[in-house]
Amino acid sequence: MIERALLLALCFSRIAFAWISSSSSSTRISSNLFSMASSSSASAVEIIDASSTRQVVSKYYGETLKTSADLQTNACCTGASPPTHIRDLLKNIADETKAKYYGCGLCLPNYNLEGARVLDLGCGAGRDVYLASQLVGASGSVAGVDMTHEQLQSAKDFQDYHADKFGYKNTEFYQGYLETLLDIPELEPNTFDVIISNCVINLCTDKPAVLKACYELLKPGGELYFSDVYTNRRVPMALQKNALLWGECLSGALYWNDFEALAKQAGFNDPRLVEDSPITIQNKNVAALVDQEGHGGLEFYSATYRLFKLPELEPACEDYGQAVIYKGTIPRFNSSWTLDKHHTMETGRVFAVCGNTYKMLRENPRLAPHFDFIGTWDRHYGLFEGCGGGLPFNKSTSNRGGKGDVAAAASCC
Repeated sequence: MIERALLLALCFSRIAFAWISSSSSSTRISSNLFSMASSSSASAVEIIDASSTRQVVSKYYGETLKTSADLQTNACCTGASPPTHIRDLLKNIADETKAKYYGCGLCLPNYNLEGARVLDLGCGAGRDVYLASQLVGASGSVAGVDMTHEQLQSAKDFQDYHADKFGYKNTEFYQGYLETLLDIPELEPNTFDVIISNCVINLCTDKPAVLKACYELLKPGGELYFSDVYTNRRVPMALQKNALLWGECLSGALYWNDFEALAKQAGFNDPRLVEDSPITIQNKNVAALVDQEGHGGLEFYSATYRLFKLPELEPACEDYGQAVIYKGTIPRFNSSWTLDKHHTMETGRVFAVCGNTYKMLRENPRLAPHFDFIGTWDRHYGLFEGCGGGLPFNKSTSNRGGKGDVAAAASCC
């Protein structure tokens, strides 16, 4: 049972701090854990309860892992390098803080965050908090939440170091569970511009509670911008209970349509997919195990979503004859700017949008100044052309290592 719990903990620790980045190449599942697991580990096992899971993961973060070199899987990661401005900011962060970072990058929205208040869910030793600290500047602030005492203590130990390095102190750290964020008194409703998360929400014990808390904490027009692992169908119970597949970070993935339904129930009426990439199973033994269970059609994806707190958003993309013109004024995005997978707006060009996109851009105070808005709400033209359902991700020709991608039928948004 201890061995199985550690396999589960390793998956949790890896996923909780992984960065799902955009890359033309597919994410590869590591085979390290397969070589560690015995044949008996591939059989169905009992899933430990929420309390036990927290204890195991907390111990793994706080005692087992000392630096990122101790990680034994690269699942959920790509080799993509962070952008130049992020690499420059990384140079200002303490080496020990970077060594205790167990992910692969940074998940932040692509606009100016100067003066913003940001919340990082699953902050660990604080690397992303200290990156965001530099982006929001002295007039902004960044809060980090994690359940692991040792990780948070490390983050706090370097607060003064980074304050001296940046010339200001604008960070805070709190211990707690993401399912009970609202129980942390310092986190007040309607006070955050942006909430970020790197592959934590899909493995929380009460995902609806996490999403609802995020909605409550965000300011009107603010957004939850986060990455996670998803599937094209619900992971069957036989695979959910398999220790090996937990260790390979596959069994905890969330079916994309269930996620969108949960997001809407929490108040995020129009979830927007920003980027995605297929996760291919390169280990033949793991692929064979999935096939032997009769689920060879199960596909895995890494994806980044943005969820805006705008209660007036409609359940579908409706056409009011509206359009926007991007001014080219968001830093580092002079030629064009991307809202999501289906909306890249070139500078100076009239770009037709549905009513929801119009509101997302106009009601977010950090985006509105960079656009001219055309049209009113006086006349409705029906459903926005191209808006529909279906798998939103780019499908790989094979989730067993195929290289080609084919477009899936998907919503315009």
